[in-house]
Amino acid sequence: MNLVSLLLSSAEERPDAPAIVVGDTTLTFGDLEALAATTAGSLARLGVTPGDRVAIVSPNDVDFVGAYLGTLWAGGVAVPLNPSAPQAALEAEVARVGAKLVVLGPAAHHLSGMPGAHPFEELPPGPAMAAEVELDDGELAVLLYTSGTAGAPRAAMLTHGNLAANISQVQGHTGLRMRSDDVGLAALPFFHVFGLNVALGVGLAAGMRTVLLEQFDAARAVELVREHQVSILAGVPTMFAAMLALPEEQAPRDALVSVRLAVSGAAELPRERAEQFRDRFGVTIFEGYGLTEAAPIVSTTAVESAPHWGSIGPPLPGVEVRLVADDGSDALVGDPGEIWVRGPNVFAGYWDDPETTARVLDGGWLHTGDVAVADDGGYLHLVDRMKDLVIVSGFNVYPAEVEDVLLEHPDIVDAAVTGVPSARTGEAVAAWVVVRSGAALGPDGVRDHAAAQLARYKVPITVELVDALPRNEAGKLLRRELRLTS
Repeated sequence: MNLVSLLLSSAEERPDAPAIVVGDTTLTFGDLEALAATTAGSLARLGVTPGDRVAIVSPNDVDFVGAYLGTLWAGGVAVPLNPSAPQAALEAEVARVGAKLVVLGPAAHHLSGMPGAHPFEELPPGPAMAAEVELDDGELAVLLYTSGTAGAPRAAMLTHGNLAANISQVQGHTGLRMRSDDVGLAALPFFHVFGLNVALGVGLAAGMRTVLLEQFDAARAVELVREHQVSILAGVPTMFAAMLALPEEQAPRDALVSVRLAVSGAAELPRERAEQFRDRFGVTIFEGYGLTEAAPIVSTTAVESAPHWGSIGPPLPGVEVRLVADDGSDALVGDPGEIWVRGPNVFAGYWDDPETTARVLDGGWLHTGDVAVADDGGYLHLVDRMKDLVIVSGFNVYPAEVEDVLLEHPDIVDAAVTGVPSARTGEAVAAWVVVRSGAALGPDGVRDHAAAQLARYKVPITVELVDALPRNEAGKLLRRELRLTS
């Protein structure tokens, strides 16, 4: 099945229902179907055939949606790229997957000199493609760059079946299911799988109205929630923190009264921030766990009305999860193990990288590189990433444990921990800390706070105070950048 038939399934029964809203522009599902067919015809005129890669460089706007749906309609493989990335990096990513052409949104017109680049509005007119290309579930739909389980950025191959399966898994989950009368805010970038297949994909498949935010701005996000009575809010911790930091006049206590479901992913949401958000806005943020290679959602705490703080919840229906100990056995309840995932949502591998694919896929099981423990109720609790593990004199130190302790200090607003080389212990713990404005806390105070609660080998030997931690557009911490400065 071509994924686009699922995304545009409402076009037949409810063609006049609003689907996408950007600023003053509203497109119905009928409009989207026509846009997809017309764009597919233009791409075909440029020589795109089924299986050809089409790079899309655009923020969350109508051009992106048209290029994405049109590429799928034509049987092509969409390759969404970060429009804020340097041109040299974009050209390298385009070349790596052999993209036949590059479709540019208005914000990316400065890249028109790239080989194969075509502004969306300048695509050649041609006859609309009457029907979408019929494809098998196992054929490629999207290539998304991710550092995920494999370290250096690679293009993850997501099939039509993978993406459709995760949409169905979300819609089959009573706590996550979205309805046609819902209104979603798509503030997550569409070059990220959470934005592409959840904020956009699930929203379209559910037949609901999705309001696009081209680039996240907390004040604008709150404004759109109030204007459109948004009921579904998917984000990352930094987005929710930014909304929480807004003054009362920009974000009054009743600003989010229309929101019935708020979900956070991509990084850990500190309990303190979640409680502050609930106390101020009356909205409980549920956490989820996922990764690009799983299309993306694996588990969620949106099972009961009460939050399970510190948990990432049980798996979605249709998703199998194992926690595997170092010896290959299933970890006991309460013991850490690597998260393995299996299901129709698990990706097909990395583009042109069979060796790395073989390392992370084994018998249908995706080795995520993430470590978790399970409690007696079947809820998973993320411990850390295996690649971020710090080994001090043979003892394992999970950065997240140290970071959680640091964040308990009232003057610390953000913290990150990595390992640094040590001649005496092999590795040692180093911390980067963002301190509340006006606070007198210094490195020694940070160390003293950690030493009061952690074993000696877990206490950072160095503490650097910084204005902000490096994070990507999805809010994920870029530890590798910290390691380069250590």
